[in-house]
Amino acid sequence: MQRYKVLIVDDEPEARELLQHYMEHLPDCELVGCCKNGVEALQIINKHQIDLLFLDIQMPGVSGVELAKSIPASVKIIFTTAHREYAVEGFELMAVDYLLKPISLDRFLKAAYRFIGNQPQESESNLDLPITDKREFIFVRADRKMIKVALSEIKYVESIQDYLKIHTANKSLVTRETMAQLQQQLPEREFLRCHRSFLVNLRHIDSYTHEQITIERKSIPISRSYKEQILEKLQSV
Repeated sequence: MQRYKVLIVDDEPEARELLQHYMEHLPDCELVGCCKNGVEALQIINKHQIDLLFLDIQMPGVSGVELAKSIPASVKIIFTTAHREYAVEGFELMAVDYLLKPISLDRFLKAAYRFIGNQPQESESNLDLPITDKREFIFVRADRKMIKVALSEIKYVESIQDYLKIHTANKSLVTRETMAQLQQQLPEREFLRCHRSFLVNLRHIDSYTHEQITIERKSIPISRSYKEQILEKLQSV
């Protein structure tokens, strides 16, 4: 079995750690190293035959785009960035894919499979990736960094205009991630969408009625569009 050599390049330690963790789910790939800037990446590329780069676009010094223009065309690139506006420039360089941070495991695997050439045939919303349900934490962008959050500590998530407020056992985090993006990272068997503005962790529910869920004295509404699905799930526990 061919093993592809992969290099991660990102100036954020949390982002490198997240991608390194995701790499454990790719048996066809070998992680050669993790670099915090373009200079380090070039040194490794010159020493090893790298097949794929997970490359952050916005980095101090040599940017991801500048690095992409200076390496052999045989090295394929999956760009990663927190800024959607860089997508066009990334694809102009014939990138394999473009991942917008925060990156979910499902989205990471789709990009990797696209490179490997074994992209699953299922639709994006129905990919069978049981591995997601085994995760113990996610990374959330807040306070200008990627913060590790244990899934077991998330009580509920609240949408407030353009932001999400993630309520955990010890603190609350505010992020600009959308509810749909966050929900994609969470195991469906544990996290329930009960309202357009609320997502709850099943294990933290103290009580419920047909109209609301209670988590530590916080009353969370159940909307009509989610009621049948939520009640069926709760009654089957």
